[in-house]
Amino acid sequence: MSEVVGGRRARGGGAARRAERSAVRIECARFIERNIPNLEILDDEALAIIEHNAETVLEEIGVNFVENPEALKRWQAAGADVDFEAERVRIPRGLARQLCKTAPASYVQHARNPERSVTVGGRGLVLAPVYGPPFVRDADGGRRYATLDDFHKFVKLGYMSKWLHHSGGTVCEPTDVPVNKRHLDMLMAHMTLSDKPYMGSVTEPSRAADSVAMSEILFGGLEDRTVMTSLININSPLTFDGIMMGALEVYARANQAAIISPFIVGGAMAPVTVAGTLTQVLAEVLAGVAYSQLVRPGAPVIFGAFVTSIDMNSGAPTFGTPEASLITYGAGQLARRLGLPYRSAGAFTGSKLPDAQAAYESANSLNMGLLAGVNFMLHACGWLEGGLVSSFEKFVMDADQLGVLHHLAAGIDMSENGQAMDAIREVGPGGHYLGCAHTQANFKSAFWRSEVLDYKPFETWAEEGARDTMALARARVDKLLADYQKPALDPAVEEALTDFVARKKASMPDAFM
Repeated sequence: MSEVVGGRRARGGGAARRAERSAVRIECARFIERNIPNLEILDDEALAIIEHNAETVLEEIGVNFVENPEALKRWQAAGADVDFEAERVRIPRGLARQLCKTAPASYVQHARNPERSVTVGGRGLVLAPVYGPPFVRDADGGRRYATLDDFHKFVKLGYMSKWLHHSGGTVCEPTDVPVNKRHLDMLMAHMTLSDKPYMGSVTEPSRAADSVAMSEILFGGLEDRTVMTSLININSPLTFDGIMMGALEVYARANQAAIISPFIVGGAMAPVTVAGTLTQVLAEVLAGVAYSQLVRPGAPVIFGAFVTSIDMNSGAPTFGTPEASLITYGAGQLARRLGLPYRSAGAFTGSKLPDAQAAYESANSLNMGLLAGVNFMLHACGWLEGGLVSSFEKFVMDADQLGVLHHLAAGIDMSENGQAMDAIREVGPGGHYLGCAHTQANFKSAFWRSEVLDYKPFETWAEEGARDTMALARARVDKLLADYQKPALDPAVEEALTDFVARKKASMPDAFM
């Protein structure tokens, strides 16, 4: 779908056509619906072993819910064995899985522009940008701490990116704004500079509450509609901290979606083996999802799995590895057996620059996500340096490659047009297909087209400055930001949001810790 924004269309003949060509079009592809099978690498026996072992972990070892006495009381009331002094919860076999049954298999996240709303679950795949880096990198300024201006630019790029369905959350950490106030500015940017779905704040329960309050202003009341999908990380191994669980409680009570996501670096926060890591991931997700349902049965929640391995020489995390792929595929099978939407994968790389290493690792990570049956893919574009950096150039490179996922997911067209027998008959032996009727009818949509990569002949490429991919991406960033036009928003709503942010900021002193 697309829309023409900015200015009114000229009428009549050549003027109308020229206006049509020059108008800025903000195109946004619908969320992906797969017509290809998921890659399943575990047989039923292996899945049963992992599920049995995960239940054993919950029953015999248990999980910690720290600095959250109310959570311990909820678990005790539900039938768990709770050690209040150690803050340890041991969950009887089958209890967590039973509690998870009230979580929906899919849900709609509503956007303020209804055409941008997405369905999370089933055969769908929703793509969201990088999340969390404190640094940014661009071709001009190199690596530096992120600012609110950088944040605004990333939100605009996300809005302008055709293949990206979601505005995301902390696309970079604006370090020039106090820690206790920056969530207000970030939410304001997502709500006003884009009309795609967005994520709420999770860094403190009161900030989650602010996210709900601002969303109520934006949507004119929520009425149990889900308008945010937010990231709740588990402190692997087997620890649920009070801040993240407090944010989860706020969102669950408001019927807002949460991604329950173990943060796994294999060999450091989980066993070095694939089966061992999958066991721990499943145990943690079962406990987290079950807890969300204790707070509010039916609250939307996603089975998350952020998984990477470790370089045993340096201790640094590694990305795009075969072990991470195996875990991602296996976790997808476990999520589907639980009947939950699945979050994993992204354009992951440990590279410091948007170079060949970044391309290899990111391509491996993106494709494994598509084939693993991921429903919500955070970090789908812009990730660099193991998640420490949001890169402007890599953002548009990755966003461009997301079009490949759309086309792969569509599968093979076996309609009469897809079979192309009329073209084969028309051309016959020794001919060519460039001018045949079938090609003329299909050429505009037959192949995916990159907006970044260069396919020109050498001579043309040289005459145009012999630009490498980084230079082409830099030009793409500049074009998208120059073409950006703010989506329409009721002035009264924007004024109410502005007033809310101003009052909240005035109510507390600045804090940078």
